[in-house]
Amino acid sequence: MLVHNLVSDKPPLRSLLTILLNVILGFVIVGPILGLGISSLFYDGNLLDDFQNADKHPGIIGPILLTQSIATFVGLILFPILHITAIERKPIDPFVPSQKRTLLILVLASLLGLSFIISISPLVEWNMNMKFPEFMKSFETWARQEEDRLTKLTEAMTNFDSIGDLLIGLVVIALLPAVGEELVFRGMIQNEFFRGTRNAHFAIWISAIIFSAIHLQFYGFIPRVLLGALFGYLYYWSGNLLIPMFAHFFNNAFGVIMIYLNHKKITDFDVEDNTAAPIQYVILNIILTVGLLYYIWKHYNNEPRRQTSDSATI
Repeated sequence: MLVHNLVSDKPPLRSLLTILLNVILGFVIVGPILGLGISSLFYDGNLLDDFQNADKHPGIIGPILLTQSIATFVGLILFPILHITAIERKPIDPFVPSQKRTLLILVLASLLGLSFIISISPLVEWNMNMKFPEFMKSFETWARQEEDRLTKLTEAMTNFDSIGDLLIGLVVIALLPAVGEELVFRGMIQNEFFRGTRNAHFAIWISAIIFSAIHLQFYGFIPRVLLGALFGYLYYWSGNLLIPMFAHFFNNAFGVIMIYLNHKKITDFDVEDNTAAPIQYVILNIILTVGLLYYIWKHYNNEPRRQTSDSATI
């Protein structure tokens, strides 16, 4: 099993802070400003104000998707790649090493992501309905308002009228976040936590917590931590960032496609319903999840260990 320490030769804490600063600069400042600037060329109203009530402004969906795609690309893909290649002067290619049976593992990792979500559906329902003690009432109010706002925004962004809209949604909501978030949180942040602590499990879980926290959706916080940890272990075992990227993409794409099919009345299955799956399906998918995890772990555990000057064997 390998974790490639590709990001930096500098002290891990210094490198980690630089990465986080890079991401904040790109994803919170430069990307959104650039996205808003370009999107405003295609929108007559006040784009920034209307974002807050997207469900009341149908014409804003295109600009929202464009803004989101530019912010994600700049902040989670372009800036991190420039950080690795231009600042740290490291190659990108070791993130996706050539391996045996990669296509099979990609398929299994995608199935794993789906079975995992069904397995933790009772936890999803519990987290969505969590109540806080009285002294945390103000936090609960804020968290619920933020959850409702982001839910409305997501509903507006996934209200596709055509196959063309669906394909755009898949790129913006599924592909770009899968590539960018895995590059940053697994390829960069997880690697740096491991390099600093030499504890792979700590690196995986703390990266997953940061991954979940950055979404600012507390009522999905715990399931998202578990999903982030799942992606983290896939990367930890494989040393191949394509594996968690593909699993992440499939997870997002499945949700987007099912929302489209539900809106078109092609299926009654509603992925936006946070009710737990029936217990028999939960048990079946727990068994399937464990089996897939074991197979993928065993596959990479049996691979010859490879060492390079930029990698650490663990």
